[in-house]
Amino acid sequence: MKEYKTNEIRNIVLLGHANTGKTSLVEAILYYTGATTKLGRIAEGNTKSDYHSDEKNKQHSLSSTLLYCEHNKNKINMIDTAGYLDFISESKTFTRVADMGLIAINGETGLEVGTDLVFKFAKQDNLPLSFVVNFLDKDDANFDNVLTDIREAYGKNAIPFLIPINSGINFNSVADIINQKIYTFSTDGKGKMSSEEPTGDIKDKIEGLREELIEAVAETDEALLEKFFDEGTLSDEELISGIKKAIVTRDIFPVYAVSAYNNIGTGALLNCLTNYSPSPEQCLPAKAIKDGKEVELKIDDNAQTSLFIFKTSAEAHVGELSIYKVMSGKASSGTDLYNAKSGKTERIAQVFCINGRDKIEIAHLHAGDIGCVVKLKSTHTADTLAEKGYDIVFPQIVYPLPVIREAVEPKSRADEDKIKDGLQTLADEDPTFHFEYNPEIKQTIIFGMGDLHLKILLERLKEKFNVEVNIIKPRIPYKETIKKRAIGKYRHKKQSGGAGQFGEVWLKIAPAEKGHGIEFKNSLVGQNIDRVFVPSVEKGVLSACEEGVLAGYTVTDVIAEFYDGKMHPVDSKDIAFQIAGKGAFKKAFLEATPILLEPIYDIEIIVPEEYMGDVMGDISTRRGKVTGMGSEGRNQKVAAQVPLGELYHYGTALRSMTQGKGLFSQQFSHYDTMPRDTQEKIIAESNKEEE
Repeated sequence: MKEYKTNEIRNIVLLGHANTGKTSLVEAILYYTGATTKLGRIAEGNTKSDYHSDEKNKQHSLSSTLLYCEHNKNKINMIDTAGYLDFISESKTFTRVADMGLIAINGETGLEVGTDLVFKFAKQDNLPLSFVVNFLDKDDANFDNVLTDIREAYGKNAIPFLIPINSGINFNSVADIINQKIYTFSTDGKGKMSSEEPTGDIKDKIEGLREELIEAVAETDEALLEKFFDEGTLSDEELISGIKKAIVTRDIFPVYAVSAYNNIGTGALLNCLTNYSPSPEQCLPAKAIKDGKEVELKIDDNAQTSLFIFKTSAEAHVGELSIYKVMSGKASSGTDLYNAKSGKTERIAQVFCINGRDKIEIAHLHAGDIGCVVKLKSTHTADTLAEKGYDIVFPQIVYPLPVIREAVEPKSRADEDKIKDGLQTLADEDPTFHFEYNPEIKQTIIFGMGDLHLKILLERLKEKFNVEVNIIKPRIPYKETIKKRAIGKYRHKKQSGGAGQFGEVWLKIAPAEKGHGIEFKNSLVGQNIDRVFVPSVEKGVLSACEEGVLAGYTVTDVIAEFYDGKMHPVDSKDIAFQIAGKGAFKKAFLEATPILLEPIYDIEIIVPEEYMGDVMGDISTRRGKVTGMGSEGRNQKVAAQVPLGELYHYGTALRSMTQGKGLFSQQFSHYDTMPRDTQEKIIAESNKEEE
């Protein structure tokens, strides 16, 4: 396979809401450039991108796919991302490692909630952006309306580079604003392109848009602006140079017109992407920690080698793939690189490029390129590999927090270990998925970005590991505490059959500050109790706190004081004082006005303004409190605090009441006192479960 130098590489991530044609655009690009011999169709299940069985069945991208092709002697690494809201957060991975984001927009439906989300991701990572308006072969497609919406939402620096000549069912031509050409494409799907000079009204329109582009570019650079004021225009060389610089600094967002399904506009789009999109070495420096200090690192082929592992994938018959970007130097087969996080050295046995499910071996990958390595032993997603002695680490990727939690239990107890290993593999592959065993509620909890997200992952668990789980409603980790002081005395006495047991414990308990936890102390005086039994009493108290007293939930924020008691010279022993300590604590606890605490979560909801009334009313019915309101781009933002017990499947409810246009995030805030009627209901349910 041919090696590409850093200046010959373009790393482009396709972003956007679902049903904007990202996969179709990738297939058109691959076919146009000769990387495939047939134009892949989602409906036919033969795309290079969506190759997983679940993607073929559902005819939607459910995970990201890396692909590449060559155009104008440049290697174009493409990342096709999922647009479904349950999976779109994985896009955050690629706004970190790509050098250009291409946001796809449906020319009929316009901007959608996923468009806003990926734009936000790109902004957070300072990623240069372009927009591609797709489906311009549809009757209701309107490029000009979409362009207006883009400018209103994201800034007037969205500038058309390719515009449609005849959008609608006969769409087959685009105008190149910079080169002032009209490109007409064959309608047989092959994408064959011919050019002609514009005339008449379309010529006037192109010239006017080119003048607007020149002025916009001039405004991004003082020297160009001065030249523009002096001469009223810029030379072609100055314009192209200014465009490249302005794209890198996000001062200009190019906008393109295509119909990916019919392969209309693909060739013109590719010319623009290779001519104006930055190579890795032209991008702004990456952030890194070097020798303990934050530095900016330029992508440099001649520097020491460093790789950033940004994705892990487990493939059948292959094993675990670690997918990386070469941040500096070269990735070469047979080299050893050091992982500072694990403290282990890893052998890069073979270097591969990725094209869908295919892996193509290559001797070297130059700085800025993307590749993968098989079966690293101690390296995981977001780790850095570097030459020994090159003390460089790239920061972790920060993903949106999960918005849904479910409990799972094995259908067969014999599968417990396999399920744990399988969940860990899924979590390594998908950084937006988490799982944990919660000892407080004694359940394995899985966390994800939505119902479909978790459903697909559990289907993959069954497919890859041949194990199944039952999904059950997760328990809420309520906590128990007290409101006043109390005293408890408990005598444990056992003298029937065998050795006797005796222990008597007197305890004082008192409320502690929020977050204090459990504090045990003793104030014993005299010789009533041998001090050797103090740890035994503490064990009993902590056991009672772990089991709960009121409704079986963990006790918190209590100070327990062992101040007196009685012992027997023969029958007193460790187990007797554990039991007595536990009993004394429970008696005191029930006398101290016990209450339940419930976890309160901060939630942030992004919705179009027309749904604000429904959302606010729903928050109220969930015992929530609105803590703030404001605007978020085109939408409204609501901040609120809601009990976790009222958030089960909230994402589904939100999408239902907002016609799929609502987004939310949630994060633990604090514990608060539960209303008495709710508390009584929880206690009754707990008692019923114990019966």
